[in-house]
Amino acid sequence: QVQLSESGGGLVQPGGSLKLSCTATIFSASTMGWYRQAPGKERELVATITSGGLTNYGNFVKGRFTISADNRKNTAYLQMDSLEPEDSAVYYCNIRRAMTPRYNIWGQGTQVTVSS
Repeated sequence: QVQLSESGGGLVQPGGSLKLSCTATIFSASTMGWYRQAPGKERELVATITSGGLTNYGNFVKGRFTISADNRKNTAYLQMDSLEPEDSAVYYCNIRRAMTPRYNIWGQGTQVTVSS
């Protein structure tokens, strides 16, 4: 069973930056990334990256966030800049693999709060 370990959430002022990390026990032929969920809202895509380096971002990101990965460390990073109060949410790491063995696994979530 693939396991995830997240880190990097916290409190930051508007306009500030945070970097999230997510480490998987294995990152091969799969897609890893973050989704977020604010109170009363549905979970939405933030950014994903494949083990081959292809990236995808949510529409709201608008160049403010950058996802990257270090395959040797089985770790994906989400650099978040120009944070806004609307970015406050629980950020969940996810890893999924479409080919056998298939899996779709979520981390426990890390809180990001943007407030002055």
